[in-house]
Amino acid sequence: MKLVQVSDIHFGGENRKAVEAATQRIHEEAPDLVVVAGDLTLDGKTSEFNAAAAWIDSLPRPTLVVPGNHDTPFVGPSELWVRFTRPWRRFKDRFGPEDGVDWRGPGLTVTSLNTARAAQLRWNWSKGAVSRSQIRRVVDVLKAAPSNDLKVVVCHHPLMEVLGGPMTARVRGGVDAANRLVEAGADIVLSGHIHLPFVTAIPFGDGKAQLVGSGTLSLRERGAAPGFNVIDADSGCVRVTALAYERGRFEVWRTWAFDRR
Repeated sequence: MKLVQVSDIHFGGENRKAVEAATQRIHEEAPDLVVVAGDLTLDGKTSEFNAAAAWIDSLPRPTLVVPGNHDTPFVGPSELWVRFTRPWRRFKDRFGPEDGVDWRGPGLTVTSLNTARAAQLRWNWSKGAVSRSQIRRVVDVLKAAPSNDLKVVVCHHPLMEVLGGPMTARVRGGVDAANRLVEAGADIVLSGHIHLPFVTAIPFGDGKAQLVGSGTLSLRERGAAPGFNVIDADSGCVRVTALAYERGRFEVWRTWAFDRR
């Protein structure tokens, strides 16, 4: 099976040439599922959401989309009012529920977890959070999945800090969530947020569950060219290929491989 993982396109600040080239490359990859791991927009504006929806509609189906911290309005008094009263309305109108979306295909179970918050009891609202009720729901989905399925969770913020990453996620409840998801059988947790592709083992259970992050398709680069991930899985192994947009085309930037549980 094959997944494409994109995140942090930030329409309103997107790298237009990279986005255009990504559209063609994703069609060439012919994935079983396209996962969009948050931060579709730059400022949560209606025009940015419209651009994001048009682009995602141009990609191969099916798609699974989760929001990120940039996908709530926050520029100007009227936008802040929307943020506090209907933070996910623009997202939901175009992509469906912001949390708890499940997708199943042959040998594959995917579920989503919204780690973004419109407001928090801390200064930096861009950081992530996971509630106990969210953890319980995802655990139930994973435990109900067929035992041989590849079990994937999609969120925006990495649940645990990435060593050497260019920024932090500081997800409240993230370490507990990672531990519980591994106990429930998660194989991969896909995320974005830090604008740099990575693969790192979750240090719980048998150590075979992995955090997998994708880069950005925006102008907000943090140490890597614009890019996205292609994930290939068979019965014994998962391979992650980070593609980078350089010299007018997507080329392999780095690859990882790890054994399935």
